[in-house]
Amino acid sequence: MAETIKLGGNIELTGFSELDGGSMIILKKIVGSYSRKFSDSLKDFEKLVLELNEQGNKLEINAKLIVGGKEKSANAKDKNLFVIVDRVLKELEKNI
Repeated sequence: MAETIKLGGNIELTGFSELDGGSMIILKKIVGSYSRKFSDSLKDFEKLVLELNEQGNKLEINAKLIVGGKEKSANAKDKNLFVIVDRVLKELEKNI
């Protein structure tokens, strides 16, 4: 089972524990920025969950945004971690 990292009270990252320190700092900034946007614009914002899976030479992220007890999800695949994190969070943002 992949390790879950909690950031603040409303962000969970699963499968990211293998990242090096520099990549983790960048990831936290990207995710934190989107989380702040969700928190500021959605009064019922509860949680943002990202799950990273490796599939051969590609990475996949499954993301969930929980707002008022309802779950919205998005998925993206790419070779570049930061590209897929941004893509999946933009997809969630578009669906709110």
